[in-house]
Amino acid sequence: MAALAGQFAANADRWSLWTPVAFGLGCAAYFALPGEPLPFVAWSAAGLAAAAFWASRRWGRRRIVAVALILIAFGLAGFAVAKLRSLAVGTPVAPALEGPVGLSGYVLDVANPGEGGPRMLVAPTQVEGLPPDATPARVRLTLRESPPPPGSAVRVLTLLNPPPPPASPGSYDFARDAYFESIGGVGFVLKGPEPAEATQVPLRLRWTMAINAMRWNLAQRIVRSMGRETGGLAAAMVTGHQAFIPREQIEDMRASGLAHIISISGLHMAIVGGFVFAAARLGVAAWPWLALRMSSKKAAALAGLLAVGGYLVVSGAPAPAERAAITASVAFAAVLFDRRAISLHTLAIAALAVLVLQPEAVTEPGFQMSFSATAALVALAEAWPRSVREINAPWPIRAAQGALGWLAASLAASFVAGLATGPFALQHFNRMATFGLLANLAAAPVSSFLMMPALAVGAVLTPFGLGDAPLAVAGWGIAGITGIAATAAHAPGAALLVGSAPAWALPMAFLGILWVCLWRGPVRWAGLPFALAVSLAPRGEPPALFVAADGAQVAVRSGDAAILLRPEVKRFAAERWAQRRGLAAEEDAARRDAAYVCDRWSCRPGAAAPVSVAAVWSRKTPGAEDLARLCASAEVVIVRAPLQSPACPGAILLSGADFAAGGSAELYRGAEGWRLQWAQDLRGRRPWTWGASGSGE
Repeated sequence: MAALAGQFAANADRWSLWTPVAFGLGCAAYFALPGEPLPFVAWSAAGLAAAAFWASRRWGRRRIVAVALILIAFGLAGFAVAKLRSLAVGTPVAPALEGPVGLSGYVLDVANPGEGGPRMLVAPTQVEGLPPDATPARVRLTLRESPPPPGSAVRVLTLLNPPPPPASPGSYDFARDAYFESIGGVGFVLKGPEPAEATQVPLRLRWTMAINAMRWNLAQRIVRSMGRETGGLAAAMVTGHQAFIPREQIEDMRASGLAHIISISGLHMAIVGGFVFAAARLGVAAWPWLALRMSSKKAAALAGLLAVGGYLVVSGAPAPAERAAITASVAFAAVLFDRRAISLHTLAIAALAVLVLQPEAVTEPGFQMSFSATAALVALAEAWPRSVREINAPWPIRAAQGALGWLAASLAASFVAGLATGPFALQHFNRMATFGLLANLAAAPVSSFLMMPALAVGAVLTPFGLGDAPLAVAGWGIAGITGIAATAAHAPGAALLVGSAPAWALPMAFLGILWVCLWRGPVRWAGLPFALAVSLAPRGEPPALFVAADGAQVAVRSGDAAILLRPEVKRFAAERWAQRRGLAAEEDAARRDAAYVCDRWSCRPGAAAPVSVAAVWSRKTPGAEDLARLCASAEVVIVRAPLQSPACPGAILLSGADFAAGGSAELYRGAEGWRLQWAQDLRGRRPWTWGASGSGE
């Protein structure tokens, strides 16, 4: 008992590290609710937070009581801030409109391509059939051709819908991301885009479009200078535009564990800010007159702050880049105020700042992985032994010692960061890159010392026509990294498919990782079993059947594989479901044809069918006789069209009305019969859970 008390005493100065954890738990509690709390609940939580903080000052003479009250206050404050943020970003959500509609607006930005092709982000000025107060602030549209540049006034004919629900029950909810990005609709352009008459645009929107036009132009110039093979990746890392990256490169980066290099995040901000910091400090030191009159470290920190801010603007300020910029800015501000730039306390301040500005970040894989990895690396730096440097040792010995020390530190950092991000990669992406550690170890020096510094210089000089030389150097680095990715991705056993753990496992792993990183002393290792919760948690029996949110795709489990009844269409949702359940999606129709009798509009089970399911894909309601034949042929019948009076004796019948209300579905077969799980039931009724029908009901 005395030893345990000593452990708590040794960590008395570290309780503040847990304030962002408590704040984040409050944010997570808001997002986990099945229903939306009324606004007065947020104000009540804020009031209780203030009361708890006051009580900690008034009655918290015992330190443990004061700390507990303060953490409770931060947790309540996190809940309140999350609710208030939800109210602040609310924007109209487009209903599921019947048929194509005309839409006029301004191209705000060129969005990253999706499964369907190129996309653009539009600020609508008018949507046919919608009054102004019901018109979304932003819509994301998929096109068949390259989108026009930002700032263009366009008119299109489009199929417009609310942001889609989760691909499968319990999977990641992209509609929530769209809500907090003020995107109220998605659609596919059937005709256009055609030039439209420009109207008066608010100043803020004009500035945004001007900046995005500059970014798009810079991305195109980088690609023209470097070529698509390396220029696409370079443009993505400078401007955030991924429209030019060859698809095979993206797949190789994902399979090799190097996908984090593509999106602008903490790594890029750290490299750019660190490069400018080092260059500025060297520049001040090289000018003796200036070095004697100002602090080179503080001048370099100010230059680093400006570089981070400039990079944030050029990148388009996506959420991961904003979080990385906040973290880097806190570190540089610490230097300006004579504090340690890299410490767990600095990281805690950065995490708290991010959560205050973006409480929805607690639900996003990027935030979870970034701060887990950073906390693990800073904790490693705290525990790393400081070697004694020999003053009179010959330089070859010092060089060898330095090289070995750098290699050991790199291996340890890559290993620790991989362990810290592993649970999130498994749970969210269901893929373990077997050679990810080696690939990152090989790519890290190329990215840090060659590619990113050259890209930073090239991006600055390109508008003046002087960027070809540094961009060529960056191209060598990109070629090296893509080569590493291709080698690691295509090696035997390069990627392992792992099904997602139960929902409780990831929060437990997150808290376990934080306990190991933030606690000081042997008790920290008590968090290790919890940190491994995603890996250790038992997986239940996978569902026997999956149905997409609109009833247009069905996947059937057969052993360790998923048979897609429509392998040529609607693949994304079914493949994502299969990955999440640890199943390999069949690539062709051969296995389907051996078990099911299918034509263009329907499927019926054959003698070898692993699950007795029949489906009708047509939007036209089947006749009574056709429906009766389907019901007689299968245990589960899927009808995409809505039915007026559904009846299917002896079988489970799911129709269009069911999918409109419940979204995607999973069916489990047990000893007592079938059990059905709807996606909408797990989402609850929140501002972003508009369901497949877009009704919000």
